Amino acid sequence: MGRVGRAGRGGSGWPGGSGWWYCYRIAAPTSIGPLPTFADIERAALQIAGAAHKTPVVTSRSVNQRTGAQVFFKCENLQRAGAFKFRGAYNALSRLSPDERRRGVVAFSSGNHAQAVALAGQILDIPSVIVMPADAPTVKRAAAEAYGAEIVTYDRERDDREAIGRRLSQERGLALIPPYDHPDVIAGQGTAARELFEEAGGLDVLLVPCGGGGLLAGSALAAEAMSPGCVVVGVEPDAGDDATRSFRTKQLQTVNNPQTVADGARTASLGSLTFPLVLENVGDMTTVSDHALLAAMFYLWERLKLVVEPTGALGAAAAFEGNVPVAGRRVGVILTGGNVDLSQVSRWLAETSGTPRRQA
Repeated sequence: MGRVGRAGRGGSGWPGGSGWWYCYRIAAPTSIGPLPTFADIERAALQIAGAAHKTPVVTSRSVNQRTGAQVFFKCENLQRAGAFKFRGAYNALSRLSPDERRRGVVAFSSGNHAQAVALAGQILDIPSVIVMPADAPTVKRAAAEAYGAEIVTYDRERDDREAIGRRLSQERGLALIPPYDHPDVIAGQGTAARELFEEAGGLDVLLVPCGGGGLLAGSALAAEAMSPGCVVVGVEPDAGDDATRSFRTKQLQTVNNPQTVADGARTASLGSLTFPLVLENVGDMTTVSDHALLAAMFYLWERLKLVVEPTGALGAAAAFEGNVPVAGRRVGVILTGGNVDLSQVSRWLAETSGTPRRQA
């Protein structure tokens, strides 16, 4: 089981039974141009109002008893297209020029961003082309196609999805909408945490699943502005720990096609925008095993009646497994998506069959 590191956001610390774990601020590079700010998140909230759902914040006495904390779940599994990704996709597509809208967009995604871009395109009457891995969950590909997207598949082991996306963009004149490394996408994703702070108030800890870092970067910007004492912790699967290693070494690390049930966190690395934002504003990073992840997911299904996909349960798993000191604290957890590949559920149940079920 992965454990939380020590380096991170300045002035923050973990007051726990074994002492204080201090965090230090790292200056972000400035050579890549302006980074999104909380003001961009505020503008995004206005831009997506009426299009994106304001998803509920759920609490559970069983979870509070289990963790010793007061936990607030932001249920982005109930967002349009089944994941937080709709926020960033709609914010980005709705800001395109009339000519860009006419020509259409291209995106690359393992699934949730694909659905989000396809749905936003359908709403805004913008043609969409989605580059998806051939082994993407069937439910995610089917949804993107149902929203009217053209699907182009690739092999995770051999092909570079970003190169395919750039080529299609150049050949067909399509606007490229990446899944996380885009200022409008990051700002849109940050509106989820903004809503959580508006409803729950100040938090001590915010646990955020991390793939390419768009949601994590946006959430950290929202926390800095709305709950300055909150320590934002990114959570990855053990096998896809590139962001955790990048955070600790302060150098961008990569991972090649990690084998994990958290398909939304199988990204190769943080991006040129998300990496400096994570270094600057995130308090810590941690990882969880697939076994812990599936156990947390099934607990959410059984006890909270919340259908969450494996990637969406990363933050909950970190809280349940004790990776992060949460006892006695007000803790936010973003449940990022609910697009479950039902064909895999029997296998997942078999993998966790030896894990005792926690009683409510």
